[in-house]
Amino acid sequence: MCDLVMIRTFEQRILERFASGSRVPVINGLTNEYHPCQILADVYTFIERRGSIRGKTVAWIGDANNMCLAWVQAAGIFDFKLNVSTPPGYEVEPERAGLFGTGHYEEFRDPMQAAKGAHLVTTDVWTSMGFEAENEARKRDFQDWMVDAEMMKAARKDALFMHCLPAHRGEEVAAEVIDGKQSVVWEEAENRLHTQKALLVELLAT
Repeated sequence: MCDLVMIRTFEQRILERFASGSRVPVINGLTNEYHPCQILADVYTFIERRGSIRGKTVAWIGDANNMCLAWVQAAGIFDFKLNVSTPPGYEVEPERAGLFGTGHYEEFRDPMQAAKGAHLVTTDVWTSMGFEAENEARKRDFQDWMVDAEMMKAARKDALFMHCLPAHRGEEVAAEVIDGKQSVVWEEAENRLHTQKALLVELLAT
């Protein structure tokens, strides 16, 4: 009774199970593992501001959550380098991220090193939905992973800052960064609308 379906759910397997029995396209609106629709908006925002993302360096600072894993996937698809820095114990799980010998990904213990020379620095909340019980522990573990002015100085002079929002100023990002000249978070949010419209057109036109 419909031409396509978008699902926001929890485990990725729920979406994959639905898609395996669907006769129409199924869009991943968000799962615990991946958030590809947001990444489409982010990549498009970078292209609007800086041109092709191919060959560029993106620094992910913070939790290895669904946004991080979607960036891992995007790095291979769009051919850019992804530097990831997470606190000990919160690292990317290779199989979950689909990392099998790709040259597009590198891990850094020091977030400043991950940001060094990056064209784009991006992050997300330290505590995603479903992990609220870990909030206080995460605040302690992630305190050195806040994107602040010093970290942005380690990136390229013309580097952009992105965050999928909502953000917690003073936690994963300093107010001076998210409200500063390098931040494109509001354009990024608006582009969710435009990239989702484009995705619908692409799927309905096939």
